[in-house]
Amino acid sequence: MEEKKGFFRRLVSGLTKTRDNIVSGMDSIFHGFSKIDEEFYEELEETLIMGDLGVRATQDILDDLREKVRARHIKEPIECRQLLIDSIKEQMDVGETAYEFENRTSVVFVIGVNGVGKTTTIGKLAGKMRGQGKRVVLAAADTFRAAAGEQLKAWADRAGVDMIGGQEGADPAAVVYDAVAAAKARRADVLLCDTAGRLHNKKNLMEELKKINRVIDREYPEAFRETLVVLDATTGQNALAQAKEFNEVADITGVILTKMDGTAKGGIAVAIQAELGIPVKYIGVGETIDDLQKFNSEEFVNALFYREGEQEEA
Repeated sequence: MEEKKGFFRRLVSGLTKTRDNIVSGMDSIFHGFSKIDEEFYEELEETLIMGDLGVRATQDILDDLREKVRARHIKEPIECRQLLIDSIKEQMDVGETAYEFENRTSVVFVIGVNGVGKTTTIGKLAGKMRGQGKRVVLAAADTFRAAAGEQLKAWADRAGVDMIGGQEGADPAAVVYDAVAAAKARRADVLLCDTAGRLHNKKNLMEELKKINRVIDREYPEAFRETLVVLDATTGQNALAQAKEFNEVADITGVILTKMDGTAKGGIAVAIQAELGIPVKYIGVGETIDDLQKFNSEEFVNALFYREGEQEEA
């Protein structure tokens, strides 16, 4: 519980720039308008889109808000604040089945372009799962980037998990083949695979992922499959574009958003879910293992709209 509370506080401070970007603009609209009219909705729309919530999420949220305002005969703009908060939470709820892979023998692919914190994120995930008492094997299948294997090894040692790696330039599918054998022999709960992060040549990446998938289908058919894409929240709409591209080459089941601290573009978490229908499953707000946490829409939106003096867990 203490860890959760600490994370909420880090989330509140991490979302400061996003809050200044989105919430202060919205609050000035709630206070600045004397009635709820078309202009009021247009101003809200502009603020949400500028805050990286994306066009589709914004439209869905505002449609929902209009509906509630009509149904409840609301006249005062300020009364829309809580309704809007509730609407955003509803947009983002990932549901209970989002973490099914944690309860099954599973293979978790982690993909993402270089520079988004992919290797670090895998290390943190391994540490979290190890902390839950799970047996974890790491596959260093990003054999394209020179330092990826060494970096992952450092994280594996820190997390106390086994790592199977290949030489730089080795066939990633061969690394995964060895890792599957190790995972079975060690009765691992989770096989975490670091895969290459190249989007500029989608065809190669697609072939590589297909090949790896074939190995797992053949060697480990009983394993539950999860594919997570790591995105850098500071890149805003560019992160959304990356998610779309990766979704074309892989069957993505979830998103991990890194670098949520210190970005004004935290609204992208809402946009990704609405635009792609892919849930944000983890968010990172710092460097330590505890700074990667499961995404909780309730907590995220409470932290985003947090006001000094309000209770910590709204």
